[in-house]
Amino acid sequence: MRVLLDACVLYPTVTREIMLGCAGHGCFVPLWSARILEEWARAVARNLPDQQDVARAEIALLRHHWPKSEIAADDQLEASLTLPDINDRHVLAAAVTGHADGLLTYNRRDFPARVLAGFGIRRLDPDMFAMELLAAQPGIVRDTCEAVRQRAEELSGAAQPMRALLKRARLPRLGKALQAGG
Repeated sequence: MRVLLDACVLYPTVTREIMLGCAGHGCFVPLWSARILEEWARAVARNLPDQQDVARAEIALLRHHWPKSEIAADDQLEASLTLPDINDRHVLAAAVTGHADGLLTYNRRDFPARVLAGFGIRRLDPDMFAMELLAAQPGIVRDTCEAVRQRAEELSGAAQPMRALLKRARLPRLGKALQAGG
């Protein structure tokens, strides 16, 4: 399955690390565009200015680890698309150009399912997609989430209970399922 990751999934860190960790184990093929990566970098610069260089380094690593995941812009296709927010047309254009099966985003309003379906693309909510991955590959998802949780503890110097960490990352169903032993 080919899945385009919107900038809101790449930033914040926990969601990105879980999704890319699962992708790294072959659960799906991640896709993005240069513009999506730039949106991520700008969000970090706006919210955590002291972390700009870290975000740029993470983007460089992403490009290195997944050299075939970056989708080139198709300005003509982008201009032809109709979405509630014209600033999101580049995301759908990248999904179409990259032959994505799904568009992973928290932004339901600006990516109507009926519009995406016209291109054979399914809008995927990150929490529900994580639950689908958990059902299909429970060991990979559990191990990936545990590695992310441990890293969060190392970086913060504080305990990071799984359910609370995933709830903050807007993955509450996944957190609840993992707590229950799912």
